[in-house]
Amino acid sequence: MPKKVTAVLSVALLAASVAACGEDTPQESAQTITVWTEENLADRMNVQKAIAADFTKKTGITVNLVGVAEDQFSQVVTSAAAAGDLPDVIGALPLAAVRELEANDLLDTETPGKIVDALGRDTFSARALELDTADGKLLAVPSDGWAQLILYRKDLFEKAGLEAPDTYERLEAAAKKLNTGGIAGITLAIAPKDSFTAQSFEHVALANGCQLVDNSGNITLDSPPCVKALEFYSNLAKNYSVKGKQDVDSTRATYFAGKAAMTIWSSFILDEMAGLRNDALPSCAECRDDKKWLAENTGVVTALKGPDGSEPAQYGEIVSWTVTQDANKDAAQKFVSFMMNEGYERWIGMAPEGKVPTRKELADKWNTLPAGVDTKKPLADIYPAEVLDALRKSPDTFARWGIPQGQGKLVGATMGELPVPKALSGVVGGSLTPQSAAAQAKTDVETIKRGIR
Repeated sequence: MPKKVTAVLSVALLAASVAACGEDTPQESAQTITVWTEENLADRMNVQKAIAADFTKKTGITVNLVGVAEDQFSQVVTSAAAAGDLPDVIGALPLAAVRELEANDLLDTETPGKIVDALGRDTFSARALELDTADGKLLAVPSDGWAQLILYRKDLFEKAGLEAPDTYERLEAAAKKLNTGGIAGITLAIAPKDSFTAQSFEHVALANGCQLVDNSGNITLDSPPCVKALEFYSNLAKNYSVKGKQDVDSTRATYFAGKAAMTIWSSFILDEMAGLRNDALPSCAECRDDKKWLAENTGVVTALKGPDGSEPAQYGEIVSWTVTQDANKDAAQKFVSFMMNEGYERWIGMAPEGKVPTRKELADKWNTLPAGVDTKKPLADIYPAEVLDALRKSPDTFARWGIPQGQGKLVGATMGELPVPKALSGVVGGSLTPQSAAAQAKTDVETIKRGIR
C-alpha cells in the first residue's frame, strides 16, 4: 500500500525495541501495557510517544510502544502468540490483519464495543464499524482510513471537452482521446509483485460489481463482472498507459512529470502532489515555477461505476485499534479510548492526507490540520472544498473484497501471493485472455484458501 516508506522491524529486534514512553512519566506504575503500532515511521513514532506520555501522566499507566512493519506483522504476531507474549493493544491495523487475528482467536471482542459505546457509537462512521464487525461483535475500534482515488488533469479534460472519469465509459474515452503528444492517457500499476496493483485493480473491479467471493465463500473471480473488469483494466494498460511493469512509484513519477493525463493512487499522494515533500516533488514543466500547479490542476474522482455495477464504488482501507485476548483489559480500554479522544487530533494530524477520521467530530477540522513532511500546510489551503468533502465522507462508502463476507484472512493471504496482479500482467503481456486470466486467478485463490488453517 502506498503508505510512504516504512521501516523494517525484524522479529529478533522486536523484544529489544520495547521502550517506555516519556522521560517524565512515573518510574513505578501500578500498571504497564505494551502497544504495537504499524505507524512506525520515526516522526510518527515520536508523536505517538508524546501522546502516550500524556496518557501516562493522566492515568499512571506506563506504555511500552513498539513499531512493527506492516509487511512483517503476520510473522511477529505468530511468534508472539506462540511465546505467550502478545501486546495488550495493536494500532493502525488494516482490515485484513484484524480478520487474521480474529481467525486465530487472538482478539478481545468485548472491549472494542465498550470503547465505542462510551465514546458514542453515532460519532463513528457506520461503514467503518460495519467493516470491523463479525457476527454482531465489534472486533476493533476503527480510527481512520485512506481512499483510493482517480486523479485527472483538469486542464487537459477541459480543453478536450471531457467529463470527469467517474464511469468506465468516461474513463476509457478520456484515456483514448488524451493518449497523444507524448502524454499517456493514464498511468496504471501492472507490476505482478506489487500489492498496489492489487489495490488499484480492486478499485476498478468493485466498480463493476466484481467480488472475490460470494456469501458462501465461493471464489467468484471468473464471474462476468470480473472478466469485464479484467478486460477493461488490461485494455487501459495495454493501449493507453506507459509501457512496462508500472508500479506504485513509477505511476506517481509519471503523473508528477506531466506525462500522463490520469492515474489511480491513494489519498497519501495529496501532500506530495502539492509540493510538501522534498523527496517526492512534482517535476512537470509548469511545476518548476509553482510547486502547487499540479495539485491545482488535478481533479479527483472518489467512486467509479462500471456497466455491471449497481452503484459507484470505491476501494479504501480502514485502520483500527485492537485489544488482544490476553490484554490487561481495563488499561487497554483506557488507552484506546484516550487515543480516540484526547489524543485523536494528534493521531490524525500525523498524516491527515492518508488518515481520514472515522469519528465525525473531527471530520470538520480534518482538512485544516497541517499536512506534509518538509513543508506543512492544511489540505484546505490547496484543494477545493468539494474534493475534501468527498474525501471526508469516503469512509462511509468504502467497499472491499472478502471482508463483508467474512473472508478477511483469505484477503490477507491473497495480498501475500498476489494472484490477481499476476493474472492481470499475463493479459497485458499477451499470454492470457481476460477469460483465461479470470480462471487462473480463481484457481490460484482457491489453492490459497485450501492452505489457510
